[in-house]
Amino acid sequence: MTATETKSGAGAGTKVMTLLEAINDAMRTELRNDDRVCVFGEDVGRKGGVFGATAGLQDEFGEKRVFDTPLSECGIVGAAIGGAVYGMRPIAEIQFLDFVYPAFDQIVSEAAKMRYRSGGEYTCPLVIRSPYGGGIRGGHYHSQSSEAYFCHTPGLKVVIPSTPADAKGLLIASIRDEDPVMFLEPKRIYRHGKGEVPLGEHVVPLGKARLARAGTDVTLLCYGAMVPLCLQAADDAQQAAGRSVEVIDLRTLVPLDEPAVLESVRKTGRCVIVYEAPKTCGYGAELAALVAEKCIAHLEGPVVRVAGFDTPFPYSLEHLYMPDPKRIVAGIERTFTF
Repeated sequence: MTATETKSGAGAGTKVMTLLEAINDAMRTELRNDDRVCVFGEDVGRKGGVFGATAGLQDEFGEKRVFDTPLSECGIVGAAIGGAVYGMRPIAEIQFLDFVYPAFDQIVSEAAKMRYRSGGEYTCPLVIRSPYGGGIRGGHYHSQSSEAYFCHTPGLKVVIPSTPADAKGLLIASIRDEDPVMFLEPKRIYRHGKGEVPLGEHVVPLGKARLARAGTDVTLLCYGAMVPLCLQAADDAQQAAGRSVEVIDLRTLVPLDEPAVLESVRKTGRCVIVYEAPKTCGYGAELAALVAEKCIAHLEGPVVRVAGFDTPFPYSLEHLYMPDPKRIVAGIERTFTF
């Protein structure tokens, strides 16, 4: 397994936080460390964001560095691009990922292309933060998982944390990166579960997967809110059938830690990919293709995808649409009955 490297402030200690609190702490840390960092978006100032991710930041850093914007996603991202090109380190919040589409052209045609079109003369160091995915009964305008759109665009990095410590470390790494980063936050687990988070500087490098659970019989590839579900499914499969399940938390979809994925699948010989976006052309399809191309001689069964369905995200049937441990266990068993 590719080693997970972290850099934390010496002697700073730790504090138990939720994922949401860790994201807030990451922004606070970088606002203190670097006066080029600024935070803006809809309701991020006095209100502190719709989920409270920016709570207290305007009080500490003032309205010039943490401020509200008009309800214009295109304008928010356009302003972030301009600021980044001229030396700032903007953190732009899109209130829900479902609202990002008016800014899609700015992201894929401008931010993602800046370094390439300028021959490296300009970079575009900005972070677009946005809560994504289901789990809060938000219906089809507040629950979409659109990560694959951005993974398809060269020049963008796509990051999705699943633990509080990773949320802080990955966000700080994203803010310091020279390229635009889509930092997608699984709102389903914003406040579910807590973990020890290093205080002060804490950096988790982009492009490094995390071994969430070691196993020998089958690999689960997952990210975001699917990670705790896969860990529960791994326990269930162990108890029900004695399956030794390895769980890989991808953490960054672009760049992908391909060596970690391939090493795990070659070891176990079986692979189940779990994601909550619609199954067709979701990010899991790329993972399945990668495993089929480079691990075919090691596979003992089919590559299985456990995903959302090819429908708009439902409101009343959210619990049926989203993967759960029962569906994941069924996917695991499919790899053994081939």
